[in-house]
Amino acid sequence: MTVQEKPYPTVSRMVDVFGEWLKHRRELREMRELDAANFGQIASDLRMSSADLEALVRQGPHAADELPKMLTALGIDQDDLARTEPLVLRDMERVCSMCIHKRQCDKDLAAGTAAAHYEEYCANAPTIDGLGPQVNS
Repeated sequence: MTVQEKPYPTVSRMVDVFGEWLKHRRELREMRELDAANFGQIASDLRMSSADLEALVRQGPHAADELPKMLTALGIDQDDLARTEPLVLRDMERVCSMCIHKRQCDKDLAAGTAAAHYEEYCANAPTIDGLGPQVNS
């Protein structure tokens, strides 16, 4: 017996998107149910303000999906960066999550032109440029 393809890929995709939306709404509700002290403690543990943490949660779980792709396009090994500069990587994820240039970034990543243009719009550009040769292999 062979594995069959999904008979209705558009419907399946819509169901998946709706499921992700429901999950995100549930996470937002859980966040609102935390009292200010607990929420503040979580933010403090993550070394960020409560407002930044709330903004990150609102962006959803895929808000920084471009970062690994950008690092790859720039020849930066994300695993090496995570090992040598974990706080820098976490901050880059935060910055990427809040980015307002997702459309341009996605376009350049898809076209293979991100390395030539990222400095024009990427808020992580100064950090990337400051990483030095040990990470920019």
